[in-house]
Amino acid sequence: MIKIDVSKPLNGASGAMELQVSLAIQRGDFVAITGKSGSGKTTLLRIVAGLEESKGKVEVDGVLWQDKNRFLPPQKRKIGFVFQEYALFSNMSVLQNLLYVNKDRALANKLLEMTDLTSLQHSYPNSLSGGQQQRVSLCRAMMKQPKILLLDEPFSALDIAMRRKLQNEIATIHKDFRITTIMVSHDPSEIYKLANRTLVLDNGKIAADGSPKEVLLNSSGSQEFAMSGEVIDIKKADILYIAVVAVAGQIIEVTIDKKTAKELQVGDRVEVSTKAFALTLSKQG
Repeated sequence: MIKIDVSKPLNGASGAMELQVSLAIQRGDFVAITGKSGSGKTTLLRIVAGLEESKGKVEVDGVLWQDKNRFLPPQKRKIGFVFQEYALFSNMSVLQNLLYVNKDRALANKLLEMTDLTSLQHSYPNSLSGGQQQRVSLCRAMMKQPKILLLDEPFSALDIAMRRKLQNEIATIHKDFRITTIMVSHDPSEIYKLANRTLVLDNGKIAADGSPKEVLLNSSGSQEFAMSGEVIDIKKADILYIAVVAVAGQIIEVTIDKKTAKELQVGDRVEVSTKAFALTLSKQG
């Protein structure tokens, strides 16, 4: 079991705030942490990893990683961390990147096979696609044989097809290694697919805690998954209209009514949000 009871002053999206989180995570859980930007999600991961200091306690399987008298450095914590950036050694091959962490060749071969990287084991990072590099990062994190796998929006720079592939591989690794996984994500679909527990952070506090279905289908929490975008076209389709919106590096279509269509113009900034997995559109400003 992981017990986390920490606090840390932060400068969030709305100014100064206090990150205050107290929770227990069962061994083998896959926990997704979501919420607005600046709510403290990544900071919480970094505290668990020992990359940032805070007040309070972190205890894993009865072993204190942190309290007022003790602070275990990151290299002594049994964690694997996969960032948004790949952070691979460019002068080392895929296999060398893995063996740098742990000389266990059998484990490296198993991970390469699980992530379909065996044929690329002698390639160098600059010759790989973004998705391939992120899979190498995942394998390298697992070479530590961690108690906890920490994922900080690991799919954010990948296209949809590669996201799905990496999601499947993470789900397989999580199950086969019986590891506890904590993932920061803004994507309701990947949270629903991967996690068995979802936490919503709001201004440094836990605003919701439950199964993905309970949290994501709760309309009061739906605005936690809002994203800003720009209207690039408005098209009429029978009695409804379709707004074409550029958001998060992608183009999406959102069905809107006649009143909303009249209020919008190409170039307007809008907020695209989810409510029971249906997209809604509201003009910003």
